Amino acid sequence: MIQINDEFPQIVGLRYLNHAAVAPWPRRAARAVSAFAEQNATLGARDYPEWLTVERSLRQRLTRLLNAPSSADVALVKNTSEALSFVAFGLDWKSGDQIVISDEEFPSNRVVWEALRPLGVKVIQVSLKGVDPEADLLAACGPRVRLMSISAVQYASGMRLDLPRLGEGCEQRGVLLCIDAIQQLGALPFDVQQNRCAFAMADGHKWMLGPEGLGVFYCRSDLREQLKLHEYGWHMLEHAGDYDRSDWEPARSARRFECGSPNMLGAMALEASLSLLEEVGMEQVARSLDERIEWLTHGISKLKGVETLSPGQAERRSGIVTFRLDGWPNATLFERLKTEQVVCAQRGGGIRFSPHFYTPEHVIDETLGLLHDLAAH
Repeated sequence: MIQINDEFPQIVGLRYLNHAAVAPWPRRAARAVSAFAEQNATLGARDYPEWLTVERSLRQRLTRLLNAPSSADVALVKNTSEALSFVAFGLDWKSGDQIVISDEEFPSNRVVWEALRPLGVKVIQVSLKGVDPEADLLAACGPRVRLMSISAVQYASGMRLDLPRLGEGCEQRGVLLCIDAIQQLGALPFDVQQNRCAFAMADGHKWMLGPEGLGVFYCRSDLREQLKLHEYGWHMLEHAGDYDRSDWEPARSARRFECGSPNMLGAMALEASLSLLEEVGMEQVARSLDERIEWLTHGISKLKGVETLSPGQAERRSGIVTFRLDGWPNATLFERLKTEQVVCAQRGGGIRFSPHFYTPEHVIDETLGLLHDLAAH
């Protein structure tokens, strides 16, 4: 049986509510990295074939986490921004083409599309403030729209979108759906097939509890060869490892997006972290996280002078709660919480809390108690 407290041995007094930014590693990930470092120091790469076994296991875990049809659809990338760039600068754009995004996207899912302006590509930003944001996003998909790029969960408000509905609507309109899944993958179930998306990507260092510098890129199999490649090297070749071969072609799998040597250190950590999520099960992870979000939301709603910026509807909730407190400028409140060892973030005009499935009850109770005292003064 998994002993969750043993996996997250955080120091006494720490109140960690910042998984939407950078998550702590579980102990098993730290052990994997420590063992890998010791092996490198004493044996070098003598056992490299065993390292590749771990990398293959990581690909399989990510394939299951995404419910991708095959591990051939999954590439290991440096981060979400790199994967978004593969899409943005891989598709064959024509002047007059349009892209739909929301007006609440993290810069990574806005700047990359705006960078296409010299090609004559227009970016349409759609407000999510309406009563039916999915309908508003789809209504913006006119005849010149080729792609919709949307975050599964908005980083500031925590608003979760109905991805299957967007996927079906995009499919009906002949629009490619690209999903920035960084604020959902590892927190809530995510299914590329149910969502009917063309592309999806996420970093490992948030809800997947892994290190920075390693993420995942899902590319639908029929679209892989449609993305023009801009990075080349030994690792992205179909016959990688056959160094004497003079003829070459890009890998038929999504490995074609991995130009050079893999991040083996990151793979050791992320594979270990995902093993924990698999042992717990994503359905249980989601239930436990939702219990904590409901608890936080309820407690925050009772504070004097509070404004909750995150949606209250169950179908819109994610792992994020963002709020403002009267009489407390966000920067001042953030610094005060920091002195109390509450690890959180300033986002979207408020203070953002983001627990995970394992967050201890006392962390939430103590944080709500602190906020109650601050709101009373």
